[in-house]
Amino acid sequence: MNHNVNIEIYSGDYCPYCNRAKALLKQRGLPFIEYNVQATPEKRDEMLKRSNGGRTIPQIFINNHHVGGCDDLYAIDKKGELKSWLEKAPV
Repeated sequence: MNHNVNIEIYSGDYCPYCNRAKALLKQRGLPFIEYNVQATPEKRDEMLKRSNGGRTIPQIFINNHHVGGCDDLYAIDKKGELKSWLEKAPV
C-alpha cells in the first residue's frame, strides 16, 4: 500500500454525513486532513474548484482524486475498491 496516502475531507459543523465519512476513515485506520468550509470560507472556494462545483459536504479526495461525498466513500469501501483508491498515484 502507498504509505504517502493523502486523504482530504472538506466538512462542516453539525454535518452527519461528514461525521459518518470521518468515522469510516478512522475505522479503517486512515489518517486524513480536514478542512472546515464553514469556519474557513476560502476552503469552500477551494472545494468548489477541486470538486467541479460540488457544493455539498463532505467532499473527499484521496491522493488528489475526487471521491465525492459520504455515500460515494461508503460505496467504494463496500465494493472493496478503497484499497485501489489508496494506491492511486497522486495527480
